[in-house]
Amino acid sequence: MFRAFALSLTVLAGPVFADDIAVETYIGSANVAKSPDRIAVFDIAALDTLDALGVDVDGVVSPLFVDYVADAVDDAQSVGTLFEPDFEAIAAGDYDLLIAGGRSSRVAPDLGKIAPTIDMTIWEDTIGQGLARLEAYGEIFDMQAEAATLRAAFETALNDAREAVSDEGNALIVMTNGPTVSAYGANGRFGWLHTALELPEAVEAVEEATHGEAISFEFIRDANPDVLIVIDRAAAIGQEGEAASATLDNALVRETTAWANDNVIYLNSANVYISNGGIQSMTQIVSQFATTFAD
Repeated sequence: MFRAFALSLTVLAGPVFADDIAVETYIGSANVAKSPDRIAVFDIAALDTLDALGVDVDGVVSPLFVDYVADAVDDAQSVGTLFEPDFEAIAAGDYDLLIAGGRSSRVAPDLGKIAPTIDMTIWEDTIGQGLARLEAYGEIFDMQAEAATLRAAFETALNDAREAVSDEGNALIVMTNGPTVSAYGANGRFGWLHTALELPEAVEAVEEATHGEAISFEFIRDANPDVLIVIDRAAAIGQEGEAASATLDNALVRETTAWANDNVIYLNSANVYISNGGIQSMTQIVSQFATTFAD
């Protein structure tokens, strides 16, 4: 989704100075001033990782959707939403660096006209790009040791999760949105859960699409997964609607092995849907698998 658009852009961080460092962004290498004083963040995954590093953020979008970063931005200026930046507030904020990504990727060129901007989208490779962003922020803010510690903690949590699910069989990832359900395969938006955890797919021909393949409850019954991984979109964005647990509690889904064995895992939906790729989000998600399937 983002790659085709992003490749048409130039790298947006400004001119090169003596104290600049080169970091990898979603659209290539960019020269960024080291330890910028004032920053504004337009991506929740970026905010997640910066918060984990202890970086102070001076401007941030709202709503955040995830509660674990709220305390970190209590004193930050509002700079709009994920989709609609407040350009007047941004211009008045005298920011040294703007960090866009994901849902705000399309406005990165406009942000770049105001202040040095980097696009730190995480899309095709959640873990690989998420860890690359962690490393880049560590370099920008001279927190390489902190970044290395966070990476090591994530890798430990991932290994624990992989071991915990190693004998659980195959899995199907579904996302509910009120009464509707979509499925995601290993090549889809949440496919890293299959690849990173080495969980085989219950269905290998799931359509690859941003919002998943619309499916019926019969589809879930026929797929008969050993593990059912559930993301509740309505809950993730704070929208009113039937909870995923209620949507899936029906006669057809109850026929599956996953339901019979109580192997239905309801992920922290905002973490996986909104801040996917942030180091805290990824660590929390894999830790949830380790805890749920611990012997």
